[in-house]
Amino acid sequence: MAVNSPLPIPANLQPVAGVELGHAEAGVRKASRKDVLVIKLAPAATVAGVFTLNRFCAAPVQISRQHLAQATAAAPIRALLINTGNANAGTGAAGLANAHATCDALAALLGCASQQILPFSTGVILEPLPVDRITAGLPQALSNLQADNWFNAAEAIMTTDTQPKAASRRVTIAGKTVTMTGISKGAGMIRPNMATMLGFLAIDAAVAQPVLDILVKQAADKSFNCITIDGDTSTNDSFMLIATGGGELRVDAVGTAEYAALAEAVTSIAQELAQMIIRDGEGATKFITVTVEDGANVEECRKIAYSIGHSPLVKTAFFASDPNLGRILAAIGYAGVDDLDVSKLNLYLDDVWVAKEGGRHPDYLEADGQRVMQQSEITVRVKLGRGNASVTIWTCDLSHDYVSINADYRS
Repeated sequence: MAVNSPLPIPANLQPVAGVELGHAEAGVRKASRKDVLVIKLAPAATVAGVFTLNRFCAAPVQISRQHLAQATAAAPIRALLINTGNANAGTGAAGLANAHATCDALAALLGCASQQILPFSTGVILEPLPVDRITAGLPQALSNLQADNWFNAAEAIMTTDTQPKAASRRVTIAGKTVTMTGISKGAGMIRPNMATMLGFLAIDAAVAQPVLDILVKQAADKSFNCITIDGDTSTNDSFMLIATGGGELRVDAVGTAEYAALAEAVTSIAQELAQMIIRDGEGATKFITVTVEDGANVEECRKIAYSIGHSPLVKTAFFASDPNLGRILAAIGYAGVDDLDVSKLNLYLDDVWVAKEGGRHPDYLEADGQRVMQQSEITVRVKLGRGNASVTIWTCDLSHDYVSINADYRS
């Protein structure tokens, strides 16, 4: 079960004007499960996204990038098509043709052009996409299009997730109410840029396309690009931000108070969705925040934070509640900050001061470290003594179940 992450309550997931969601049980990989999702958009909606940096990126990632680049006010993105169970990655030219075929099929049903559809897939890599099953499921998905279908949508994109991930908020900006609701999926093969995840967030504000392109990157950098489970960067990662224009707020420029407030709200809900992925990490029993402070620059803080967050030795120590905290110091030391002066470094585990000026704090007791390690939520704080930069990432422990889940994934 997810670490301190209760199931979303369907009634709390607010409809966003300009978005309808419909799902189908198409049998993409397994029978009797939701595995196809259509997100239909109002014609006035703008869409922006960020995608995996994996060079072996999946066919739907390549096509979504192309279709986003081709979108215009006269031919906007009209729908997103998501399937689970099959990643359509490592499938070559046939995979591209199959992804195009699913776009063609949905476009024909919606009466729009194929390039107005964005495809997304998640699941097993190196297997042909079952186009016939997906296209056969589209009429069912369109028949149950609803504005308040977010919970079912969250279930329809799950793979090894133990529970759906969704969040919703209403905020007031410049006296106008903005509704935002989003879903995400991911539980393993998680590493920033992006994680093995899909994230879809809709807001009813009207946001100019160039502004939305900036906003989605800013939000991703502080949320989905700050999570790590196992250090593997997937082939299908995508985070999409949809501004429907169905509400009263309009944002046409970045340097405004309205943009700043909207960016803060979007980033906050994106962080909530990203943290749900870590809390539901495959086999996770602990949610860990890693903060690196007083760095010379953000880049070195990131290197050190991810070095800690990726370390199997650190993560297994957390699983065992074993305060073998020298593993954290070792991870800091090999992070690649060549001029790091460890004599200035201080390490904290929640409220416990573990290492002082590069060595064990004289007052540190292992019993205090173990007390913190036994918690389900833990904060590791590193102070470098080099400057004012800081970074925070989120990760989880590494348990026996992680190995079992990934060993049995295809069976």
